[in-house]
Amino acid sequence: MSSAEGERLPAIVAIVGPTASGKSGAAVAVAKRLGGEIVSADSMQIYRGFDIGTAKPTAEERGGVAHHMIDVADPREPWSAPKYRNEAMGAIEGIRGRGKRPILCGGSGLYLEALMRPLGFASHRGDPEARAELESMLNEPNGPQQLRAMLDAIDPESAARIPIGDARRTIRAIEVYRATGKTMTECRKEDSRKAGGIRTIRFGIAWDRAKLYARIEARVEDMMRRGWVEETRRLSEAGAFRTGTAVQALGYSEILRALRGEQAVPDAVDAIKRKTRNYAKRQLTWFRRDGEIEWIDADAMTPDRIAETIIERIIRHDAGRCD
Repeated sequence: MSSAEGERLPAIVAIVGPTASGKSGAAVAVAKRLGGEIVSADSMQIYRGFDIGTAKPTAEERGGVAHHMIDVADPREPWSAPKYRNEAMGAIEGIRGRGKRPILCGGSGLYLEALMRPLGFASHRGDPEARAELESMLNEPNGPQQLRAMLDAIDPESAARIPIGDARRTIRAIEVYRATGKTMTECRKEDSRKAGGIRTIRFGIAWDRAKLYARIEARVEDMMRRGWVEETRRLSEAGAFRTGTAVQALGYSEILRALRGEQAVPDAVDAIKRKTRNYAKRQLTWFRRDGEIEWIDADAMTPDRIAETIIERIIRHDAGRCD
């Protein structure tokens, strides 16, 4: 499909927001109304078997709407934003080829950005020796702290965005700077001015902080009732946590420690709730930097009304009108 043809098609819809904000339900309702198919932008729902802990929508929750980029990878398989972009772009082209509207839905900011911008910096393979040198610091006393200090000095914006415990992305940001002489933040800004990103209308679902935290806690408790411990046990026995990026999936490490007898299950649940709240904060920080997201204040709305509000705004966009 040529770029001119892409410009004539309706803009792709993206529904984003923090975990437990109701993105999936809204996306399904919008897809049903507008004749769309959903492309997941969740970095962990790509993995087969990671169902309960990633809040992967069930067949009933999908409501007969086709979903893409879910269950496409083995848990031992490493994934990256460029790889996601390649696969998701194929799904988007297929959806448009069927005369349907692609609807992006997810909370993985880097994956969404990989679609909306070309992420040229991500294609740089780097120097294996330099990477090995940085990785070796992880085994040194205070090594992880030294890496974080290094990144903070080089690129404080990336340091604020990357979780403290995410050594892989910390090393990657340092590696990009050493290889290109530019910070990852600078590379992102350059990428945003390049051609290659898809045209989107972006909506974010926002909640009062206390209400969002209550939704997160209720979701974690529901996941435990649905068998998250048993799911983690099966995945562990299948070797899903030995290699690949699936080991970073939120909450599974806490349950694994409980299964090994290193902590009680209630303590694991409390830790998961705390980490999920912190993750939601980071998601909001990421998305709030995007001035093109139209935020929906969900506090006083039913799920149906959230979806209707998004649909109304999409229709106005398609008609060439704005508020």
